[in-house]
Amino acid sequence: MQTATPVLKVTRPRADALRNRERIVTAAREMFVEFGSEVPIDEIARRAGVGNATVYRNFPDREALVREVVCSVMDRTSEAAELALAETGDAFEALARFVHAAADERLSALCPMMASAFDKHHPDLEAARERVEQLTQMIMDRAKAAGQLRTDVDVGDVMVVVSQLSRPPAGTECTSIDRFVHRHLQLFLDGLRAPAHSELPGRAVTMEDLRRS
Repeated sequence: MQTATPVLKVTRPRADALRNRERIVTAAREMFVEFGSEVPIDEIARRAGVGNATVYRNFPDREALVREVVCSVMDRTSEAAELALAETGDAFEALARFVHAAADERLSALCPMMASAFDKHHPDLEAARERVEQLTQMIMDRAKAAGQLRTDVDVGDVMVVVSQLSRPPAGTECTSIDRFVHRHLQLFLDGLRAPAHSELPGRAVTMEDLRRS
């Protein structure tokens, strides 16, 4: 008599556990933008509507939570780039749509967190960052190939302006300029159009330039 082969049971996170994790990341992202990455964990838990134990069950320390927030924002930015590429026939319009969406993700609020002590070379972080850079490059290459984007700019130029205009650094009180962000981004985008009306000083800024600075 043959012995039946045991069926391996695949354990997946419960739906409510996934929802709790998503609520924690969303609350942390909002509060990091408003107050900086040192906001108390219990305040994040309160906004997320969960207990402190639930936060620590998902994220054993602040570094893990900050890293997840950074990855989450970069993933959302990548999704905006993919949508722009898939849904927008005009190459420059796809770039414009992506730039405005990236600004709405408040990339500038991540800069202090990415410069902090946590591991900048964590595999999750590097994968999320590489995806954003590759998709941004694809959008810009398409606009250049269409003759719509000036050729003396690179990904770093776009990321610098988006991060500088999207919001003051996290924790500051100068949030009233938010209403001007998309207006000034549009002025920047108009300056990217080909043919160029002026010669830019220096050379195009790459992401490698930004990492070295």
